[in-house]
Formats: sequence, structure tokens, C-alpha cells
Amino acid sequence: MHLVLFQPEIPQNVGTLMRLAACMGIPLDIIEPCGFLFTDKHMRRAGMDYLELASTHRFSSWENFCAERTKARRVAITPSAPQLYTEFAFDPSDLLIMGQESMGFPPEILDDCHEAVSIPMIPGRRSLNLALAAAIVTTEALRQTNQLPRGD
Repeated sequence: MHLVLFQPEIPQNVGTLMRLAACMGIPLDIIEPCGFLFTDKHMRRAGMDYLELASTHRFSSWENFCAERTKARRVAITPSAPQLYTEFAFDPSDLLIMGQESMGFPPEILDDCHEAVSIPMIPGRRSLNLALAAAIVTTEALRQTNQLPRGD
């Protein structure tokens, strides 16, 4: 299983999710361009000393990402999906893809995903913070596929 960020814009979210990936033992794929430099102090502050522990791979484009990650199901996490993440059967090799903080997914990227899931919210709310939403769905996907770290 991989957590994937599509053209992230906020360095604190990336740092936080690098820390999540390091703690959960999953790779983090980042599809560029990003809205910041990877030397950003806010990303480093959010990720703390976990940045070096995270298995991170950067892709120059969506096309390059799809060309390299051919054998896994692309699962978009988006508020517009009718299927709830709690009612979805995750696979151990899924690519859990988060859209941009400001715009989510362009339609052509969302159409290129195999599946899409959402997190239930009170009506009238637009979305959760990207890092929070990624943590919620990633933890459930790891739980379902028996990949949660045991902490032993």
C-alpha cells in the first residue's frame, strides 16, 4: 500500500504525512509539481526527525506515476465520491491518492483512478484537512488489510 499526494500545495501537510508514512511503515509517493520547495522550513518542522525515516518517491508528473505504478489499483480519496471509505474493501497493494488542498482532483485525474471513496461528514461541510483525511483513510485501509504496525 502507498499513500500518494497529487501536486500538494501546503508544506505542513506533506511533512505531517511523511511522518505518518514513517510511523505506519508505508511508502509516500508525491506527484509534482508541488506548491513549495522541499527545503521548506514548515515541512521540516511538521515532519520533524521523521523525514529521513519516510520512504518517499517523487514523480515529475501523473503520467510518470501511472507508468511506474502499473500493477496497483488507484483509489482517489475525495469528498465527491458516493462510496464511503468505511464500506470499501481495500487491497494490500492499493495506491491511496489525495488531491490538491485547494482544488482536489482535476476531472481527468479522477477519471483515471480505478475507485474513489469519501469520508462521511455533516451536510454543508466541504472537506477535512488533507493530512487528517489521509490519516483516517490510510489507517482504515491498513487495518482492513492487516498491515497496521503492531507496536511490539
